Amino acid sequence: MLEASWIAFAFVLGLAARYIGLPPLIGYLAAGFALSTAGSDVGVGPNDSDILQHLAHLGVLLLLFTVGLKLKISNLVRREVIGGSLLHFVISSLLVLPGIVLILDMPWNEALLLAIALSFSSTVLAAKVLESKRELRAFHGRVAIGVLIIQDLIALVVMSVAAGQVPSPWALLVFLLPLLRPLLFRLLDASGHEELLILLGLMLALVVGGHGFEAVGLSSELGALAFGAMLAKHKRAGELSNSLWAIKEVFLVGFFLQIGMGGLPDASALTFALVMAVLLPLKGVLFFFLFLGFRLRARSAFLSASSLTNYSEFGLIVASVVLPQWLTPLAVAVALSFVVSAQLNRVVHPLYERLARRLIPLERNIRHPDEQPVSLGDAQILIMGMGRTGRAAYDHLSAKGYRLVSLDSDPVMVERNSAEGRHILFADAEDQMFWQNLQMNDVKAVILAMNDAEAKIISTTKLRGNGFSGLIVSHAMYEDIAQRIQEAGADHTYLTMSEAGAGLAENVARALDPK
Repeated sequence: MLEASWIAFAFVLGLAARYIGLPPLIGYLAAGFALSTAGSDVGVGPNDSDILQHLAHLGVLLLLFTVGLKLKISNLVRREVIGGSLLHFVISSLLVLPGIVLILDMPWNEALLLAIALSFSSTVLAAKVLESKRELRAFHGRVAIGVLIIQDLIALVVMSVAAGQVPSPWALLVFLLPLLRPLLFRLLDASGHEELLILLGLMLALVVGGHGFEAVGLSSELGALAFGAMLAKHKRAGELSNSLWAIKEVFLVGFFLQIGMGGLPDASALTFALVMAVLLPLKGVLFFFLFLGFRLRARSAFLSASSLTNYSEFGLIVASVVLPQWLTPLAVAVALSFVVSAQLNRVVHPLYERLARRLIPLERNIRHPDEQPVSLGDAQILIMGMGRTGRAAYDHLSAKGYRLVSLDSDPVMVERNSAEGRHILFADAEDQMFWQNLQMNDVKAVILAMNDAEAKIISTTKLRGNGFSGLIVSHAMYEDIAQRIQEAGADHTYLTMSEAGAGLAENVARALDPK
């Protein structure tokens, strides 16, 4: 009956959160608080909490493994990632420390650990938000994830030092892990497309990565991330990630339930959490100006900082090891930050559109690492988004002799298509400055093949707003999305599945009646 209670609470409150415009994870947090309040009335005991904690841990490992599948180590070795994360860690900790000492009357050593716990941002929430918006591989997504990984490594060091724990000498073997990459690639190739593929992912994330790293005194989270990253360059890494999606989502429900089930706070804990929620925007502002200092454009700095404007579950892990008396206040602060961050990231693109005129002048007047093209040359057709649909459209039109150019916000996709001989440039369709500076004098038609529906609507609106009178064609999965794209100014919007069915039927008709 316990599992039924979890599922019922999570579903009902998750649905309610979505109904009022919040992400379902906010409902899962509320469900955890409800279960904590109900306690024995619904049969929730200590052993049951241990089970939920284990499921939550599995969800975090799977999430980090799938993040690793989309990560390149080279993304971490960037000045904005290393410099931004380290400077933010030092500055935010030092700024918060005096207030904690004076107001909470804590010893300096405990106050420093609490300040450090509050300096981290949530890997789980940021990765989930970026993944849901398909922005993990966008420039600002890679910067945010890189910063989070550096923060997680710092947290692991802090916990080890504060708890007096040191890794086993066997931990040095992790430096030999790259030698396993050919074997892992062969295993992935041999796993097919069904249950063996899923089992391989679970084994690498939970057993080899998670349990294996724990066995040598290292973080299981770091192990899951590391094994995912080793497979990131494999052509089937995306397929493996998609196969684990549903399992990961179910286990992550347990993570958010677990936070809520930590117990209801008393008045002092609630006051602390509310104060931290009020101060939360300062974390994002500091990230924003640090990113600007490292030459990012205002948009990338704003979007990356928004993803990082929250408190971290790693802060709870740090507290559980070295500050157990602060676990409940921190849990409530983290939960409130999730509410704020989820709302912020839901409207972050329209919000930037409103603030762009004030933020863009803050950019440094130098070449930025995330600059985008301003001219499409003599291309006749522009294809935006180079996934399977975009590549198919490009190859078909290229064979007919049209001059083509394609755009994609995923550097990995840009690199792949460029290596295959396609004319492709890096660009983000939701970037206001991209549209303001774009020159497309010879373009007669635009094909919108991005996955994100909002990006198609924004692109259509910007194209028409900039005076483009040529043909705009898009595809969509659902009728309501297709209608919104056409209302924005597209000439035609095709329903993906309907067109696939029509294409199959047409091929059958031609085969049966060659005339």
